[in-house]
Amino acid sequence: MNAGKILEVFASTCLLIQVALAQPIEIDANLNESVLMIPKKGLFTVELETTLYKPDGDGPFPLAIINHGKAHGDTRFQGRYRPAIAARYFLQRGYAVVVPNRQGFSRSGGSYIYPGCNIQSNGLVQAEDVQAALDYAVAQPWADRNNAVVVGQSHGGWTTLAFGTLNYPGVRGLINFAGGLRQESCVNWEGGLAKAAASYAEATRVPSLWFYGENDSYFNSNTSRAMFERYTTAGGKARLVEFGRFGNDSHAMFASRAGAPIWQPEVSKFLASVGLPYETLAPYRRFGAVVLMNTPPRTDFAPLEDEAKLPYVRDTGRAGYKAYLTKEIPRAFAIAPSGTWGWANGGDDPLRRALDNCNRIRKEKADCKLYSVDDAVVWATD
Repeated sequence: MNAGKILEVFASTCLLIQVALAQPIEIDANLNESVLMIPKKGLFTVELETTLYKPDGDGPFPLAIINHGKAHGDTRFQGRYRPAIAARYFLQRGYAVVVPNRQGFSRSGGSYIYPGCNIQSNGLVQAEDVQAALDYAVAQPWADRNNAVVVGQSHGGWTTLAFGTLNYPGVRGLINFAGGLRQESCVNWEGGLAKAAASYAEATRVPSLWFYGENDSYFNSNTSRAMFERYTTAGGKARLVEFGRFGNDSHAMFASRAGAPIWQPEVSKFLASVGLPYETLAPYRRFGAVVLMNTPPRTDFAPLEDEAKLPYVRDTGRAGYKAYLTKEIPRAFAIAPSGTWGWANGGDDPLRRALDNCNRIRKEKADCKLYSVDDAVVWATD
């Protein structure tokens, strides 16, 4: 690579970092959302950016720990994980919801430790951050340290299975949504995934619930079934929910509004089976009330990842879109004829918030429209 190209890549990366860090920290007061920096102690103390959703009152509340996945690209660009759909589900049942961003993700300290081909070790290292978050939570007066469930999606699901090996006191169950780590550069990475799952099962005493879909872009049905079979054969107590095809990619089921009718009844049955609260409680019904903006139909105006096709925006907007594509679903990106733009991800209604972020750039209304939602381009030219 010549010097000019190196400078071009460096400038582009710096702009991407600047755009990513410029996004405001959003807080949803309706969900009693707050952001904490939890210390993970070791040779060097690392602070983990953690989102807390807490019911009204003093508690003590049972705990739901929710672990995030790993989007493509630099983990630093991955925004704070805000699983509002799941948070609402648990809040209605009286749980305090703790959502740690692991080391090297978003505004958490330290660096993400890339696993190479040692998938088993990677999960165990990630589980250390979950332990740090739980250590903090169970020390709080509002927490019921004897009743907790640990949940995770994608890389977070894999982290959840690895965390099970710790047999943490008070954790009654694990819930794995499309968990795993795809390492295509490694020989027989699918076999390595199944072997590592078996090793986790050998040390895990708590039951787990697994969700995998047919059209998962990360882990096909053969891979997920092999993982499950090796896990249960090795002594792991688990139940697998195979829910078939879901949208364009079943890997995103947990984060999607349309996925709630699939997973929530199954999770309620699982919680009941392990002796945890599973029914909506009258004092917390308000957490279920939300009016969401409708998602526009997919138009395929342009390929999702082709930022050059975005109309109106300049270089900063294209860099902003590249940063947006590293964010986890749910997400939305909006633009206006004036060239203004904005995005949002996570939370209750990223579509409405993306439009708000775009329109508030100027004092006058910028006539922003949605360009992309989740993994689809929805831009319409008429």
